Amino acid sequence: MSVQELIKQGAEARVYKSVVDGKLVVAKQRFSKAYRHPELDQKLTRGRLNQEARSLRRCKECGIRVPEVVRQDKYGATLYMEYIEGLTLKEWIIGNGDEAKEKELMSTVGKILHIMHSNNIVHGDLTTSNMIIDESNEVVLIDFGLSQISPSVEDKAVDLYVLERAFISTHPNSERLFSAVLESYGTSAAAQTVLRRLEDVRQRGRKRDMTG
Repeated sequence: MSVQELIKQGAEARVYKSVVDGKLVVAKQRFSKAYRHPELDQKLTRGRLNQEARSLRRCKECGIRVPEVVRQDKYGATLYMEYIEGLTLKEWIIGNGDEAKEKELMSTVGKILHIMHSNNIVHGDLTTSNMIIDESNEVVLIDFGLSQISPSVEDKAVDLYVLERAFISTHPNSERLFSAVLESYGTSAAAQTVLRRLEDVRQRGRKRDMTG
């Protein structure tokens, strides 16, 4: 295995493009937090590593396209995953001018999120940078570092709210895009319950914005 290139430096991990057994992969290495007790830090780091791998495997079982887990290194706090070639959804939206194609893709995103939440998988950091349109034009969800398995309607509504805020902050005049996501998402009674809770989450968010 050889580290080739640092792709991303986040608050919790460094992400590299690497090679494992001759295969191009993404290596996500979680780093220690000096302010935490070493034993607690190790426990939390391994817990997050295991949860991310668990969420990815569960998505695979549900037919959701995510990077395949190649290897877990609990001692190096590193998760090795399939490298996905393609544009982020953010890049795709910026470069696309066809509204019909946009609506079709947003509908696909909504269906994927519906399946994910129906199986109690909460992503935790849904943004248009954490979705990739691969070379087969499939939507691939990535970066499950904050994910959890939860049946909570609140957690699922917050998941959608995070994505909505990402659309608003990154893509001006994108209301129609997120509306298409929600229209495709809300195709079951359980999903409608989540959408009703989403309105509550929005209201709380607006109050926080007003009060600072």
